[in-house]
Amino acid sequence: MSNASLGKTQMSDRHAKYEHLIAHAKQLPPVPTVVAHPCDKTSLTGAVEAAEAGIIVPLLVGPVQKIRSVARETGLDISKFELVDAEHSHGAASKAVELVRAGQGELLMKGSLHSDELLHEVAAKEGGLRTARRISHVFIMDVPTYADALFITDAAVNIAPDLDAKHDIVQNAIDLYLGLGLGTPRVAILSAVETVTTRIPGTIDAAALCKMADRGQITGGVLDGPLALDNAISPEAARIKGIKSEVAGRAQILVVPDLEAGNMLAKNLSFLAGADAAGIVLGARVPIILTSRADNVRTRMASCAVAVLYAHSRRSSVTVAVE
Repeated sequence: MSNASLGKTQMSDRHAKYEHLIAHAKQLPPVPTVVAHPCDKTSLTGAVEAAEAGIIVPLLVGPVQKIRSVARETGLDISKFELVDAEHSHGAASKAVELVRAGQGELLMKGSLHSDELLHEVAAKEGGLRTARRISHVFIMDVPTYADALFITDAAVNIAPDLDAKHDIVQNAIDLYLGLGLGTPRVAILSAVETVTTRIPGTIDAAALCKMADRGQITGGVLDGPLALDNAISPEAARIKGIKSEVAGRAQILVVPDLEAGNMLAKNLSFLAGADAAGIVLGARVPIILTSRADNVRTRMASCAVAVLYAHSRRSSVTVAVE
């Protein structure tokens, strides 16, 4: 199976995109993964199942007695995994980041603590995992009615990003797409309309991002924008509007104007279109697997698979300079 096949399936193959991702990750050596505070059934099960699938080697960080209690109650065997004690969720987040900095893990995985609690430690100027790149989140959506895996960014970290932040958000998503071996991505910078107007500031940002790509400030992808959602993903809508570009109607990465728009788009696809939404945070020293309590087993495994594939691609690439 080629890497390129991971991103595209027949629309009748429901959720086959995730199955391809997981299958490909299983072909690679498991990646050491620091799991912060896996203290409930869902988060601990996700880490254990990914380990049993041969995708990750987890290092479990949190209140050891609580982790063992959850394992007993859930019927999980964690005897083969290393545990590092931390008194509470905040301590687990801090310790997990410390272990990653010490080279104990190539991935960081969120357990049963709030995302903000973990990301606060990741983004800390002293002792965190910051790089010169802005941290951002990407949803890898498996939409049954869309032929390609659909990347949506940023719907979880940056609330109202300015142009500089959007530059990093776009580049992070492109780097992930390339790192997964999916080829050169078609990137749509979304707005409510497809024309540039001062009345909608996001359209100006979209035009600027496209010019940045023309000038080599953003590399690795083909950008177009502003594009409305319909003419970004529907060839017919793009045809009716008279939009001719490599991206229109066939986008693979959707860059939203702000977190609210992205969050609503991703959840709309999940709850109304039956899509799954794997999630990963980029721009830190290591990829961060950011799962939700509502995620099913397939989605959690896909999040791990995406992070593992990206981690392997990063081993042979130049890392981003640390501030």
